[in-house]
Amino acid sequence: MASGIRDKVAIVGMGCSRFGERWDASPEDLMVEAFNEALSDASIGPRQIEAAWLGVCLEENNVGKTAGPLAQALRLPGIAVTRVENACATGTEALRGAAYAVASGAYDIVLALGVEKLKDTGYGGLPVRTRGVNNDLWLPNSTAPGAFAQLASAYAARHGIDMRDLKRAMAHVSVKSHDNGARNPKAHLRNRITEDDVLRAATIAAPLGLYDCSGVSDGSACAIVTTPDIARALKPGQELVTVKALEISVSNGEEASFQQWDGASIATARRSAARAYDAAGVTDPGAQIHMAEVHDCFSITEVVLMEDLGFSAPGRATHDILDGVFDHAGRLPVQPDGGLKCFGHPVGASGLRMVYEIYLQLLGRAGERQLSRIDLGLAQNLGGHPHQNVCSVSIVGRHGA
Repeated sequence: MASGIRDKVAIVGMGCSRFGERWDASPEDLMVEAFNEALSDASIGPRQIEAAWLGVCLEENNVGKTAGPLAQALRLPGIAVTRVENACATGTEALRGAAYAVASGAYDIVLALGVEKLKDTGYGGLPVRTRGVNNDLWLPNSTAPGAFAQLASAYAARHGIDMRDLKRAMAHVSVKSHDNGARNPKAHLRNRITEDDVLRAATIAAPLGLYDCSGVSDGSACAIVTTPDIARALKPGQELVTVKALEISVSNGEEASFQQWDGASIATARRSAARAYDAAGVTDPGAQIHMAEVHDCFSITEVVLMEDLGFSAPGRATHDILDGVFDHAGRLPVQPDGGLKCFGHPVGASGLRMVYEIYLQLLGRAGERQLSRIDLGLAQNLGGHPHQNVCSVSIVGRHGA
């Protein structure tokens, strides 16, 4: 009988590059930047790493189709290195591979690293046919803002929410992310904005405006994982951070097949969250989870996810958002580092970047944005469009919590 990986894997070191328009750095430079921080944090040498997982989503812009560039850039000692990709959940997929390898007993110390170089294409968003260099993402008559704008309309219709009230809640989400990002020295965007800035901005796909949309970035993040016993030996006296659950759900296409789905929620988020909560022993996520990093590719996505993840009751997310429940000083802070919106979204690195923030918060290292209370944190990735996607949920916390 499967028993999950709760408290079987410890995170002994993490690193994250500065995110942004990194014209100065190659993908390999970004990998080294994140890796050096993680290696120093873990208090180990590179030859102690026994296997590695590399997450890259858009290989044409980055390091090609193999895992070789990771081994070469980091001078890993001829070990097994595996390249993975799973849309915007790519970084989480790398972490999942590394954590499962340790939990299985196959290896003692393993590396997970995600990287993405997107700004060099000269295109402002994810590369698509005729814009950027990637031809595999061509979706005729469909754009990401358009798809998530439909999510907003469907959510408002399901719950009878006035669109003006929904737009105010979405604006609050964006203002919060910018305020949090301004406290983060590694964030891509560090400018504070006002609700009026959001509401008066140019429309991208109604009801989404400019400030409702996240951009893309260059960046890398990584984690070094091991067993709790080895972690204690490497870092005696330090708080032990362990993985509680790593769950991924991939749509089988039913949402786009005219079934019962009404377009007002993310079905895979609900499935992966339910599995993660069960594996981690979480029965009341709104009370037991103390911070969350969610896939706020658009402000409406964060609104809807508050309900899909069980943090708000159905139809109540807009009220909770406007009441400040998810603010930095709120009951359940969401995106204390600025999220995708402001920390940035180098696709292959985003899942690991989310866990990096939880790790810093658990260890009291988050500086100006440090939270006062955290035992369990949740990270959630969403890849693809609302009607067909992959969703991951990771829960990380203090050992035994």
